[in-house]
Amino acid sequence: MGILSGYRVLDCSIAMAGPFAAQRLGDLGADVIKVEPTTGEWQRHNSAGGAEGNRINVSFLSLNRNKRSLAVDLKAEEGKKVLFDLVKSADIFLQNYRPGVAKRLGVDYEALAAINPKLIYVSMSGYGEDGPYALRPGQDLLLQAMSGAMLSTGRAGEPPTAAGQYLVDAVAAYTAFEGALAALLHRERTGEGQLVKVNMLDAITTLQMQELSIFTVGKKPQQRSAEPHAHVYIRAPYGAFATSDGFIAIAMPSLKTFGEVIGEESFLGMNDTTDPWIHRDAIYARTAERLKTRSSAEWLERLEAAGIWCGPVYGYEELVADPQIANNGTFVEYEHPTEGRIKTPGFPISFSKSPAQIRFGAPVTGQHSREVLKELGYGEDQIAALEASGTVVAGEV
Repeated sequence: MGILSGYRVLDCSIAMAGPFAAQRLGDLGADVIKVEPTTGEWQRHNSAGGAEGNRINVSFLSLNRNKRSLAVDLKAEEGKKVLFDLVKSADIFLQNYRPGVAKRLGVDYEALAAINPKLIYVSMSGYGEDGPYALRPGQDLLLQAMSGAMLSTGRAGEPPTAAGQYLVDAVAAYTAFEGALAALLHRERTGEGQLVKVNMLDAITTLQMQELSIFTVGKKPQQRSAEPHAHVYIRAPYGAFATSDGFIAIAMPSLKTFGEVIGEESFLGMNDTTDPWIHRDAIYARTAERLKTRSSAEWLERLEAAGIWCGPVYGYEELVADPQIANNGTFVEYEHPTEGRIKTPGFPISFSKSPAQIRFGAPVTGQHSREVLKELGYGEDQIAALEASGTVVAGEV
């Protein structure tokens, strides 16, 4: 039994941030019903990297395990009634519609709270539900750009460097997940449901708590330099460097010790408090030149022996094969009825008494429509009528 067993979540979200948050709830045992259009959620038709899969593409597969699919047309009155019937037994409702859409559909917080006052309603948006940017597209790269994060890495005068993953989507997903759990705890204590609002701009901005405080409180400007340091507020050397056969990462070593290991005499008399800022570009350049002379394995052995913080720069192939990843059980494997053997990252929190579980993989469109309707008390004739009108689609595995 998972921690959230017995709780019901209605996931009306699309793309990554909302579905990822709902999947986290499902991993902890919640009954997550993915309420999607009869044509299937948007992400079913847009696979990152072109990884199509058999009947379910990898993008959708990765974000929708432990969910049942109810494919229903919410623009039809009969479809809306199905959702309202579900709301009566739901604990959490999660949506990331564009601002104003939920109200036009009649599924905004006020409408659903009138049906179920104990409902926790999680509303996700890109920039906030009102204000000058409310209608802007909440797209990951655009929010990385606006948040200031991209201008903390890379070379001055060159294009900013974006994160190599959907960073803002992931951070927003975790923020919504935390918000839902906190509101659920509040309800357990008081019996009150509530509206929880999460926006992607605030999520990525508050993630930079330390960096932005250095700017706002410490009055230190965000200045990139000529060399590609990994962080504008960390002293040199700090970043990834090429070796004779790959790359390694170096983090804030004592310059005297570091200079001795790599054979750079100019570092030996430097002061660790001031010189790594004053001579940041020169330190980076000299480090880069020295590290090209040996292999990654040789440098890591020498640097680790001297107590210098360093590590390999992995690609996904090396990450998946790493013994620490295997020890941690970071990846999980399971059989999917249409996609075969699946290996994917699992749930990152360990619970001694109620661990997260993968009970089933991502569903095909409408796979559980009939099942959910029967749980609501709909008879075979009613279900058949909904299918015949196109209000509900029932999929087969």
